[in-house]
Amino acid sequence: MQVIKAWIETLGYKDYQLEAMTADASFRKYYRLSVNEESFVIMDASEDKESIYPFIDISVRLLKAKVEVPRILSQNLKEGFLLLSDLGTQHLADRLSPMSVELLYMKGISEIVKIQEIDTTGIDVYDKDFLISEMNLMEEWYLRQHKHLFLSEKGLGNLEKILELIANEVLSQPQNIFVHRDFHSRNIMLVSGRLILIDYQDAKSGALTYDLVSLLKDVYIEFDATKMEELALEFKALKGLKVSNELFLRWFHFTALQRHLKILGIFARLNIRDGKSGYLKDIPLTLKYVLEVCDKYDELKSLGELLRR
Repeated sequence: MQVIKAWIETLGYKDYQLEAMTADASFRKYYRLSVNEESFVIMDASEDKESIYPFIDISVRLLKAKVEVPRILSQNLKEGFLLLSDLGTQHLADRLSPMSVELLYMKGISEIVKIQEIDTTGIDVYDKDFLISEMNLMEEWYLRQHKHLFLSEKGLGNLEKILELIANEVLSQPQNIFVHRDFHSRNIMLVSGRLILIDYQDAKSGALTYDLVSLLKDVYIEFDATKMEELALEFKALKGLKVSNELFLRWFHFTALQRHLKILGIFARLNIRDGKSGYLKDIPLTLKYVLEVCDKYDELKSLGELLRR
């Protein structure tokens, strides 16, 4: 904290207040800096300094695409600090309800369509190895560490085949598209009716439906599944995709499955390794999403049986 305060003074601020804000699931921390009648946000990435560089790069790309993001007002790359514009405290999640969800999610879908026009040159690719490595977090942290369920060599082999099947399905849809990777209601600020994106430094070049899944199958809040599929098809129409609804929804469901298997592992790891137990309450909805997809497709039945053990 003293290092942050010393940096603040170099910016010319003397009489200020510094208030800790909610941290995210990474090693980053956030503080609200209040000076007179102005306020700013300090991103403290001192424990993950390398994340500063992609944050700046992706910020520029998003701004060029006319997507609203926090403004970077000052930076200290050596210590891992950024001074950002303050977007307030209202997330999209705070305004979502059965009455508002369609309007707000359509706004979100419009933002996804915009960011998918971003040039992905130089952005890491969401390739097969990465997709599978993410899903492997489920077996390592959720099954073994959280559920204390240890698979036999045969069981691990069967799981490996299913995860490869899922990865292949994700890769069967259009690729090389800008992917925020965490486009959900807690990573979208709502300011005067406008959506402003945050937490985008881990963006990759990947699958068409990934961000759509993150929005419509949000692990922190649930809405009617049929309505979410209807909104997914609205996205398909906006993109002008010449594929059947059945195929598009298959892309959507298998991409959701890949994401949610990863998240099961991440939530378990956050609790066990990082002492962040607050994410445990979000496991049941994440698991529900996984099982719903497993029940839709015969080739996933064995995965559903495993996760019901």
